[in-house]
Amino acid sequence: MKIGVLKETEAGETRVALVPETVGRLVKAGQQVVIQKDAGLASSFSDATYEAVGATVAPDAASLLSQVDLVVKVQKPSPDEIRGMREGEALVTFIQPVLNPALVRLMVEKKVTSFSMDAVPRISRAQVMDALSSMSTVAGYKAVLLSAVKQGRFFPMLTTAAGTIAPARCVVLGAGVAGLQAIATARRLGAVVEAFDVRPAVKEQVESLGAKFIEAELKAGAEDAGGYAKAQSEDEAQRTRDTLRKPIKDADVVISTALIPGKPAPLLISSDMVAEMKPGSVIIDLAAEMGGNCQLTKAGEDVSSPNGVIISGVLNLPASMPIHASQMYSRNMLSLLNLLIKDGNLNLDFNDEIIKGACITHNGEILHGPSKAAVEAAS
Repeated sequence: MKIGVLKETEAGETRVALVPETVGRLVKAGQQVVIQKDAGLASSFSDATYEAVGATVAPDAASLLSQVDLVVKVQKPSPDEIRGMREGEALVTFIQPVLNPALVRLMVEKKVTSFSMDAVPRISRAQVMDALSSMSTVAGYKAVLLSAVKQGRFFPMLTTAAGTIAPARCVVLGAGVAGLQAIATARRLGAVVEAFDVRPAVKEQVESLGAKFIEAELKAGAEDAGGYAKAQSEDEAQRTRDTLRKPIKDADVVISTALIPGKPAPLLISSDMVAEMKPGSVIIDLAAEMGGNCQLTKAGEDVSSPNGVIISGVLNLPASMPIHASQMYSRNMLSLLNLLIKDGNLNLDFNDEIIKGACITHNGEILHGPSKAAVEAAS
């Protein structure tokens, strides 16, 4: 099978879907790999490093799409990229199909067989393919470093010639992969950390990292079958905000990571809660793309509140660490490709839970239930 690696075109995207190490493994396994010119350059991987492991270089996207059987990317495809694909060609990337019904319709029209990395089921066998977790690890780590740069305090307690400096107080909202990595990073930097999640089951994980778990009296059943947090009623959401009011008021840094699959991010920090925070405090809102956990968040912008709190609506933090983010994504991609390719051909065994769950479109049809519902709703 001939696999093509497209150069990312979305603004600010620096990652590449396959790094040379992974390409070398695919070539040794008998696959052919074609890299679009300069696809890895922003991740510090030159065309020469790909050619050294057996890949060939295509001059542009059109040339690549015309000759490969399967295309891999990081970001969702552009309409032009889909139109440039041949009927029956396969695509593996982050599609976010529920949020992009127009792209799904276009893939149906082109009869593209598509697989979305964000649709890989959360089962034990698929952990090595879980790119969402990999990229969340990068985001949680970098969010803490970003907060350290933006706020005017040391993270650790320091004994200096000017006396003792108290450690920063950090509150992490959401104890998923990004939240847990943020906790671990803030603790390594010496901060006093508290963390909150609507799922009581994560308390042990939070405490194992040296943070205090913020308890709240919430109804049972706060997570779905996949382990993700479920949306709260307005009454429950208000009780959550009431629980968080004092810890956030006392915090120097807040890292918010709370998301609900397919829905807007829950509102955890109201504008009046921000008004109670200390001047110079920082909120890093990793949920900005989905509306934000803070009422004042603006996606892609830093906002300063009237009382001097910085609210950072950062987007795509993994792209700010392209070398390791690309390596991690590439390893997840390799694991999925090893399942999708069998004897040099595309393996479409829909009895396999991973293949069935990750497949969005095939042969002019939408196979992914939530995506089909989103397309019908948009129509």
